[in-house]
Amino acid sequence: MDHPSETLRHKCAACFRQFNKIEHLVEHMRLSFHSLHEPTCSLCHKHCRSFESLREHLIGPRPKQECNNIFVIRGCKICLAIFESPHTLRLHQERCQLRSPNSSQITTPFRNTGICDKLTSDNGRMRRHEAVALACRMVGGGSDGSLDICARVCLIDENETIIFSTYVNPTLPITNYRLESTGVGPEYMRDHAMPLKQVQKKIQDILCNGEPMWKIRPGVGGKARILVGHGLGDHLKSLQIEYPPFMIRMKIDNESGAICLCRYDIQNGSKDPYEDCVATMRLYMRMRSQVHKIEEYPLASDPQNKNNFAIWKQFELERMSPEQMLEVSRSDYYCWCLDSKL
Repeated sequence: MDHPSETLRHKCAACFRQFNKIEHLVEHMRLSFHSLHEPTCSLCHKHCRSFESLREHLIGPRPKQECNNIFVIRGCKICLAIFESPHTLRLHQERCQLRSPNSSQITTPFRNTGICDKLTSDNGRMRRHEAVALACRMVGGGSDGSLDICARVCLIDENETIIFSTYVNPTLPITNYRLESTGVGPEYMRDHAMPLKQVQKKIQDILCNGEPMWKIRPGVGGKARILVGHGLGDHLKSLQIEYPPFMIRMKIDNESGAICLCRYDIQNGSKDPYEDCVATMRLYMRMRSQVHKIEEYPLASDPQNKNNFAIWKQFELERMSPEQMLEVSRSDYYCWCLDSKL
């Protein structure tokens, strides 16, 4: 039977789970991929698997009481940061709204005015690796109107400026315009819509930025742009556009994260896809601005890290402390903060 001090030695330095034997801790570290990129409580330094997990840790429904007692006084419920005093917190909350640096509120520059195309602005170029956000409005097709068909699309840049926005003339007949939720009527499709094939080419030109699709690679220099959006899988499918998954961010399944962080509800009744683009772009920009320790090889899949927790190193790993194992552990996902380092 292990001595109590030995059991304490088997406590994970990241998530604080305790194990009876050191080999169980090693196996946990082999599977958990703890890293600096995980959301971490700034009070007890516990690593959480997601920001929702961190929110539960600090706020509830069953929070860690010691952290919750401090967080309710000095913590920001939007970004989950904790400050030195309530006064500092109040100063922070005045600007913690994910607002654009160029405006204090969301305005909708594109209403029902047809095609907007600003791809040629700034001499036809955006800086390398700049992100663009995409959103669509879906109408119904098929005999019962249940088939999602893209009838309107919008793309914006990081400054929330529209790059491209248009109604889309689909290849299938529209049987349900879903007017209350889309704002799209037959008159707009008749007078302003662009053929789907032209829309596809325009969007692909914007995303690839002159780089052939087959040349786009993750984590290396290139011209292709990062694509941001909510429900991008359905939107790209409706547009019949393929784009490398490693260039896509914000495939949100749970909208609550965006609502809590942005104080702006995605698809909250607005009929303009521009507002959805703004909400997801603001959330992405916040996530990208996270500050982590710079690591030369930040991913578990990097060749230099593939043997960090290899089975044949079991004896060596068992001689390490939990803190030493955490130091060599790497993430198994690509943190958005790495986009700012490209």
